[in-house]
Amino acid sequence: MRHLRTAIATAAAGLGLVAALGTAPAVSAAPAPAASTPATIAAYNGSAENAAANKAFFDAVMKSVAEKRAANPGTQAVTVTYSAASAPSFRTQIANSTRIWNSSVSNVRLQEGSNADFTYREGNDPRGSYASTNGHGRGFIFLDYRQNQQYNSTRVTTHETGHVLGLPDTYSGPCSQLMSGGGPGPSCTNAQPDANERARVNYLWQNGFAAALADSTS
Repeated sequence: MRHLRTAIATAAAGLGLVAALGTAPAVSAAPAPAASTPATIAAYNGSAENAAANKAFFDAVMKSVAEKRAANPGTQAVTVTYSAASAPSFRTQIANSTRIWNSSVSNVRLQEGSNADFTYREGNDPRGSYASTNGHGRGFIFLDYRQNQQYNSTRVTTHETGHVLGLPDTYSGPCSQLMSGGGPGPSCTNAQPDANERARVNYLWQNGFAAALADSTS
């Protein structure tokens, strides 16, 4: 990864998946989603825009965490704080994603709270769900309604949260890879990172966030 960048305004990393876990999120009263086809979503998922937005998102989160740790140099554990206030329909999936990651890795912890390093949002977008920045150096994860009715919602939320922790998309991978996202199709409901994904996150965030920072600025 290259230099920290605090904003890529409109880049968005689409994930062509999402469906409710058990039952659909409470989005039945939401406005009709924008027209979108699986082909369009698949094309976007493999785009350079996707990779650029993932990179911008990770850089924004890294910068936010680094600033807070600089203000409290004695802090040992790395905590990444999020807000789910703008994604009320997905609070259960976000909580599940947080539990999955916190039980899977040891060198970084996700926590809901104030002064968030990133936020979750919900709505309709023909690109599907994605991680990006808001143009002011703040990262956010967008969860798309329509895809949440087609694919496993906990998988998509945990996948997108994987970008917070520095993992790239691997859409050609098997269902056992969390970061393969929507590549394996709607029948894939696995929401657990595999051993390689867990090891990569632990490596990136070992010794505080030294490895993640070095990876981001190299």
